[in-house]
Amino acid sequence: MERSGLMNRNNGQRLGITEPISLGGPTESDVIKTREVEKYLRDAGLYESPEEAVSREEVLGRLDQIVKIWVKAISRSKGLNEQLVQEANAKIFTFGSYRLGVHGPGADIDTLCVGPRHATRDEDFFGELFRMLSEMPEVMELHPVPDAHVPVMKFKFNGVSIDLLYAKLSLWVIPEDLDISQDSILQNADEQTVRSLNGCRVTDQILRLVPNIQNFRTTLRCMRLWAKRRGVYSNVAGFLGGINWALLVARICQLYPNALPNMLVSRFFRVYTQWRWPNPVMLCAIEEGSLGLQVWDPRRNPKDRFHLMPIITPAYPSMNSSYNVSSSTLRIMSEEFKRGSEICEAMEASKTDWDTLFEPYSFFEAYKNYLQTDITAANADDLRKWKGWVESRLRQLTLKIERHTCYMLQCHPHPGDFSDRSRAFHCCYFMGLQRKQGVPVKEGEKFDMRLTVKEFKHNVLMYSLWKPGMEISVSHVKRRDIPNFVFPGGIRPSRPSKVTWESRRSSELKFSGHAQDNSGVGKAVSKGTDNERKRKRVDDSLETNLRNTKCLAAVPPSTEECCPSVSAISLTSIKNDKMDTHRVEESGKEKSENDTPDSLGNITNVVEVSSQNGQPNVSVRCNSPNKNPPADDATSSRETEKLAIEKILSGPYGAHQAVPEELDELEYDFEYRNQGKDIREKLKGGHLESSTENTAVAVPLTSSTGSASSNGLYSNGNSEELEPTELVAPLSNVTPAPVVQGKPLIRLSFTSLAKSTDKSL
Repeated sequence: MERSGLMNRNNGQRLGITEPISLGGPTESDVIKTREVEKYLRDAGLYESPEEAVSREEVLGRLDQIVKIWVKAISRSKGLNEQLVQEANAKIFTFGSYRLGVHGPGADIDTLCVGPRHATRDEDFFGELFRMLSEMPEVMELHPVPDAHVPVMKFKFNGVSIDLLYAKLSLWVIPEDLDISQDSILQNADEQTVRSLNGCRVTDQILRLVPNIQNFRTTLRCMRLWAKRRGVYSNVAGFLGGINWALLVARICQLYPNALPNMLVSRFFRVYTQWRWPNPVMLCAIEEGSLGLQVWDPRRNPKDRFHLMPIITPAYPSMNSSYNVSSSTLRIMSEEFKRGSEICEAMEASKTDWDTLFEPYSFFEAYKNYLQTDITAANADDLRKWKGWVESRLRQLTLKIERHTCYMLQCHPHPGDFSDRSRAFHCCYFMGLQRKQGVPVKEGEKFDMRLTVKEFKHNVLMYSLWKPGMEISVSHVKRRDIPNFVFPGGIRPSRPSKVTWESRRSSELKFSGHAQDNSGVGKAVSKGTDNERKRKRVDDSLETNLRNTKCLAAVPPSTEECCPSVSAISLTSIKNDKMDTHRVEESGKEKSENDTPDSLGNITNVVEVSSQNGQPNVSVRCNSPNKNPPADDATSSRETEKLAIEKILSGPYGAHQAVPEELDELEYDFEYRNQGKDIREKLKGGHLESSTENTAVAVPLTSSTGSASSNGLYSNGNSEELEPTELVAPLSNVTPAPVVQGKPLIRLSFTSLAKSTDKSL
C-alpha cells in the first residue's frame, strides 16, 4: 500500500499519539505470507457463510422493529399524547466483534438499544420489553442480568445469540440518524447508560483511528485466533477480551500504517514483548471532556495507579479496559508475546510456518498441580445463573491465592469451562499452580491455603439469587488425575501432545551446540557476534525494565511484614529439567540476527523526535520499502526500532504507578464486606470446628538442600506437591447458604528434588 493511501484516508493527518515507527510498505514475501495467513483463517472456519450473514441482518432488522413497537407502547401507557406516541422511537446499534467485522460463525451479536428519557431501564426495559420477548416463539434462552456492572439481556433470536444493552438518553424523541459518537449524547446520562454507550462509542472510534480497516480486521482475526489457541482470551479470567485485543492491534496498525497483516502480526509480538507495563496503550490522547466524567489518569486517581496492564479506550470518558489483569496473568501473556515474537522471527527466516504460531497451548500437560472448582445446580436455568456468578468470582480466587501467599504461588486460570456429562447440571474450572520462579524453599517454612479457599467459597455463597442446589467445591487434582471429560472426545492422550515449538527449539539448541563442539564450524556461527551481543544487551535491558516495573506493580513492599520468613529467602534460579528447558538454554546462547531478515525495508538510522500534547513523536523514515534489507541493515533497523519504541514508552503516565500496598481488589460483596474482618479474625483465631475425619493442619515447606527447583511458565518441576485434607466446618454465625462438605482443602508443600524424584508423574 502506498503512503498516499494513508494520507488520503486521514486527510493528511497522522493517527495515534506518536508518529509511526515505520512507513515501510510490504515486500514480496509479505504479500505471499499474508495470502497464506488469509487462507489459514478461512480454513480455520473463522468466516461465516453468506447465508448466516443474511440471517444476522434479518434478526437485527426484526429486533429494531420490536424495540420501536415497545417504545410506542410504553409511551402510550405513560399517558403521552398521540403525537408524541407516534414520534416515539428507539434504535438498535451494534458493537464488539460484529461491528468491527471480525465475528465468526455462531458468534454473539453485541447490541445496544437507545431509548428516550421516559423509557426506564428497570420497569420498561427489563420489565415490559422482557415480557414482549418472552412471549415470542422465536426468542429462546431469555436471561436478564439487571444487576451486572453493565446490565444486559441475553437471548437467542431465531438461533442467533444476542446480548442487548440499554441506554436511556435525556431526549424525548430519538432521531433515526442519531450519532452516538458525539460527547453531548452523555449529557445527564446515568452511570449505567454511560457504560452501556461505551461499547458502541469505543468500537466506532477504533474504526476511525486505524489507517487501513481491512488490514486491521485480518490482523485482529489472527490475534483473536492466536489468543484463543494459547489460552489467553478471557477478560473474566484475568486475561484480555475482544475489545482489549482490538485496541492492541489498532495501536500496531497506527505504528506501521503501510504494513500488511503478515508484518503487523510480527510487529505486534515484537512491540509488546518490549513494552514496559504498566505504560498504557492509547490510540489517541485522553480528553478531559466538558461533562466532568472521570477519565483514566494515574496522576490524579489513586485506583488507576494499581492497574498492571492499562489498555485505554479511545472514546470519552477514557477508561482502562483491562483492569482485570493480575500479576500472574500478565506474566503468562508476556511469556506468550515472547514466544510469538520468536516464532515470527523464525517465519521471516522461512524456518517455520503459521501452524507453529497457532499451536494450541497444552494446559493439562503444563503443570503438575491444579485447582478444580466444581459447581452444580438443580436445573439448567439455575446453572446458567450460578455459572455466570461463579465465573465473575473466579478471578478473586487467583487474587486471593497471590495475596495470601505473598505472591510466592503463581496461578494460571484456564479461560474455559468443562462439563461432566455423567453429572446433571454440572460445570467445572481449572487453575494451574506453580511456585514463583527462582525462590528456594527454606526448611520448616509453612504455606497454608486453608483461609484462602474458605474465604473464596464463603464469598461465592453470598450470591443474592442463591437457590437450593447451587453448590460449589474446590479441590486439588494432580496432572495424572485430571478427569477424562476435559480432553477432546473424553479420551486422555496416551502420550504428550505433538512436538511443540518449545521442544523443537530445545532440540535445535542442543544439536547446534553439539555440532559446534564436534565439527569445527564455530567460526561460521560466530559471524556477527558483536551485533548479536549488542542486541542481547538491549534485550536484557528491556526485559529487566519490564521485570522491575511488574514487580513494582505486583509485589507488596511490606513482604517482610506479611511473611518474614519468606522475605528472608534469597532469589536464585535453578535449572528446570522438565518442559521449559529451551528458555534456560537460550539464556546462555545468542541467536543469530542474520538468520532473521527484517521485512521493514531499508530504514535509515535516523529517528525524528518531536512533542505533541506531552507525548513524544517518533518517526522512522524508510527507503526502498519493497526490497529485503541486507543483514547488517536488518540489525541496524532492529536497533532503530527499539529506540523508537523506547521513545514511545517515555509518556507521562508510567512514573505514577504505585505499589499496591493499599489496593484491595479482593473486595467482597456488600453484605460480606461488613462481616469480612470478623470472619478473618475468627478464622485466624481458630474459632472453627474440626472435621471428624481429618483435622486441617498447616503443611511445612521443607528442603533438604535449602532450595527447590525453579520452573518456568509452562514447566512442572519435580518439587511441588499439593496435599488435600478435608474441609473444616463452615463459619459459625455466617450462613447465607449451606457450605458443601466433603471436598478437600488445599495444602501446599514444597519438597526438595532429592525427596521428590520418586513422585514423578
